Amino acid sequence: MSNQTQFQVHAVSPSYWRVTFENDPINLIDPDTVEQLADLITRMEQDPHVTVVVFQSANPDFFMAHFDLLSDIQRIYTTAPGPTGLLPFSDNLLRLSKVPVVTISAIKSRVRGAGSEFVLNTDIRFAGNNAILGQPEIGFGAVAGGNPMGRLAELVGRGRAMEIILGGDDFTAQLAAEYGYVNRVFPDDELDDFVDAFARRIAGFSKAGIAGAKKFVDEATAIPAGDYAAAMAAFRRTAMRPENADHLRSLFDRGLQQPQGIELDLGKHVAERL
Repeated sequence: MSNQTQFQVHAVSPSYWRVTFENDPINLIDPDTVEQLADLITRMEQDPHVTVVVFQSANPDFFMAHFDLLSDIQRIYTTAPGPTGLLPFSDNLLRLSKVPVVTISAIKSRVRGAGSEFVLNTDIRFAGNNAILGQPEIGFGAVAGGNPMGRLAELVGRGRAMEIILGGDDFTAQLAAEYGYVNRVFPDDELDDFVDAFARRIAGFSKAGIAGAKKFVDEATAIPAGDYAAAMAAFRRTAMRPENADHLRSLFDRGLQQPQGIELDLGKHVAERL
């Protein structure tokens, strides 16, 4: 495991944490991210005081880019299951969705793939006007492993979930808000102040009240653990197949996982076969 701490926790108060994600150069999610996130979620579950956690990015261009396709993905499949009995990444998402704390994603930049799956499992998503969201896995020939299918179907409806998942394109913050992918959009220079004020408001309420109310919403919108397991199994079956190798190689040749190049406009490029 890397010594780099990817999640920096700043306790604004005992009941309000701000967590900044940083994994240079473009905030890819890798096996170290998954392990560190599991530890952070455990802290959130066990802390008796924290009521609200805001997630933000240290990178002005990428909130969470997507999963690192060059990392040791077998670690994800062979590491022991987490407390839910699911493989680590799926375990993180399910636990994050149910943690007895209000979780808020403050998105100013690009969040796609596994990053989009992360924010979909936070309770509330506020976006800056330059944010970009998307699920590009279909362009890599894969089924998305974090089950955005289930979460998006709940949030935006079946037809729009199909458009997002099967189109693999980028969605602007404004369109994402119109669809229900995010809650609201703010000018970038107003987002932090709004989120901070909203988080402070929640932090002033009773943890018992917050956790109790969230539990009822969770039960009304629950995605079965088996659906997370099935999505990860589908990703494992479909990702990195030989028939997709040439297209994936072409994407890397054009700057996949680099700060510039196609990562800035990935939704467009995953559909281009050269």
